[in-house]
Amino acid sequence: MAALSLKRQLLLVSLLMLLVPLAGVQFALELDNILRQQAQQQLQQQANRLALLTGDELLAQPPLAAGTFAVYTAAQNSALLLDGYADDWPGYESLEPFPPSAQAPLSALQPWQQLPGAAAQPSALYWQASHSDKALYLLIRIPGQPPQLFNPGAPQQAHHRLLLQLFSGANELHINPRNQAWLLRPSAPGRLPARSGANWTKTDPGVNAFWQPVANGWQLELALPRPATGSRITLALYGGEGVAAEHPPLAQIPAATMIRRNGDLEQTLASWLDKGQQLRVMEESGWVIARQQRTAIAATTTDIDQADENASWLQQVGQNLLQALVKANQPDSLLVNEQLWRQLPVNLPAPALVRHGNGSLWLSAQAPVFGGRTLVLEQSLEQLLNISGAALGTVLARSFLIIIGLVVVLLGYASWLSWRISRLAKWVTQCVDADGRMAAQVPLPAKSGIGNDELGQLQQRFNRLVSSLHGYNQYLESFSQRLSHELKTPLAVVRSSLDNLTHCTDEAERQNYLTRAQSAVARLSGILRSMSEATRLEQSLEAEHKEVFDVADVLTQVTAAYQALDPHHVIVYQGPEQGSHVLGSPELLVQLLDKLVDNARDFTPSGQRIELDLRRVDQGWQLSVFNQGSRLPAGADIFSAFVSHRAGELDTPEHHLGQGLLIAQLIANYHLTRLEADNQSRNGLDGVAFQLVIPAVGSGADMNSTTP
Repeated sequence: MAALSLKRQLLLVSLLMLLVPLAGVQFALELDNILRQQAQQQLQQQANRLALLTGDELLAQPPLAAGTFAVYTAAQNSALLLDGYADDWPGYESLEPFPPSAQAPLSALQPWQQLPGAAAQPSALYWQASHSDKALYLLIRIPGQPPQLFNPGAPQQAHHRLLLQLFSGANELHINPRNQAWLLRPSAPGRLPARSGANWTKTDPGVNAFWQPVANGWQLELALPRPATGSRITLALYGGEGVAAEHPPLAQIPAATMIRRNGDLEQTLASWLDKGQQLRVMEESGWVIARQQRTAIAATTTDIDQADENASWLQQVGQNLLQALVKANQPDSLLVNEQLWRQLPVNLPAPALVRHGNGSLWLSAQAPVFGGRTLVLEQSLEQLLNISGAALGTVLARSFLIIIGLVVVLLGYASWLSWRISRLAKWVTQCVDADGRMAAQVPLPAKSGIGNDELGQLQQRFNRLVSSLHGYNQYLESFSQRLSHELKTPLAVVRSSLDNLTHCTDEAERQNYLTRAQSAVARLSGILRSMSEATRLEQSLEAEHKEVFDVADVLTQVTAAYQALDPHHVIVYQGPEQGSHVLGSPELLVQLLDKLVDNARDFTPSGQRIELDLRRVDQGWQLSVFNQGSRLPAGADIFSAFVSHRAGELDTPEHHLGQGLLIAQLIANYHLTRLEADNQSRNGLDGVAFQLVIPAVGSGADMNSTTP
């Protein structure tokens, strides 16, 4: 599988940033779930408080028992025009075709009422009722066939007639002065008199009634004085001959309690509602006796529309997407069979998420009210979704814009990094010429713009690496020349001695040539031995085990040994006697000191000083070997093989091979330091000092602490 380029890698990494808005969406959904649960709990608590308040307000109003049939009268804000056509009644036109069937039921929001469980039939009765401050309005419709008209000249002929009765007491169905009854007999379309009294001979001027034929039936519109609270009403439709009591009715509304909304209760509850809430107070059978609503959805929608006009299309898309996700994340809702005057069923799960017939979602909470009544409090989710969707949708859209911008920036940055790396790779390739020789440094252009970042530091390290390799190549090239130079002289001595030996007859002279040859062979052996020693040391350093030891203790012991072996020089130690702990190998450090002291003895005149010094510095313990005597030339490279820049007193060949300081440098590197040499003056004495700084550690019991 091919490796991905830097640009593609950063593209993949930047695409992972898309997880941020996805996580934000998930957070919004979880937050919506938590807020919905909290809102349901608060809604239930509010419903309980309002139920107590409602029970106090309805103490004087007796409750309606379960199963009691009722006629619901809605409040009429404007006067109705009584003409029998009823175009100004709500829900009138929505009742076509008439009568409704199982395939075309009554809409949940139509105010038409009928007997509960009544089947659609020609003799069925449908009605609407409303009231004003002084009047009760009734709209009665009889579908199925035109009416049989009343003939005043032949009152015994078959005709349709309506008997309307009002009972002022809840249980007073017998005739008493407060009860009223009217007989309505349609004749010509238009006004019809309302008969009352004995034998229906008296016309009641307080009742205005009109009838008109309609498609597939006829309807009656009338107004009568508003009855007292708690009154009951009956309505019976008769047909055929005779008076009302002689034949059973074709259709009948039994004695039904008249129910209307309690305006005082609604006004009291209005101040306790929050924005976007609505409530209903229902009798035990579901009849609504109070309804109130306080909504801020329209204002909120206006604000959102204004925000949408100022928002970009991407923000609108994000808002719509988030609202759709939140709606899809909602739990299953229950459909409420709600009418303007009644709600069935009454006992819904509380709290619950309900859906009305218009598709709106509401949080619903119920609380029992004194007398078997129920209070239903609902909170609209649409407003909450609009507000949260607008805010979170804008955040989501801006997040996408920021991520797109970051992707573009990262791709541009990746291209710039790729160009810099490719340029650096090209320069590094040019470090080796056609003959395989390393350049002194990376051949950078005059205006390369190195920079101080990681790539710039890498470029600088490449420069140092190339310089080191260049120096190492030069060292290898010069090493062969120096080795050839070192081997040439003893080989020439051996060759000349052997040639002369073959032609020489004098025994003393022959012995002289043999001595010279043996000396040259010894020099060759020394050269090979020193080279082998350096190689073996490099190999042994790889397996050498480091330990914590006291440098001062080592220096004290070796100084005494050096002075005992060399009475011709003054060898002294200056520094602490103990407490200078470092990590390394004491045997290798002694070998390093042997090389430095041997080198110092070679270049120190007899009777002069060689000082071993140890002192504490910031980086660790500084160890130095100073010898009085000849000085180093400027720029001398004394740590390479077969290099010697000072003329010592002892002019034996093995002391000038240049391998000792190379071995000392290898041991210093093993101790994580570097051996350096320079010309110094100490106490008025001129000479050369070799010094290195070994990192300090704690005692053997504590490897991580340092000794001050």
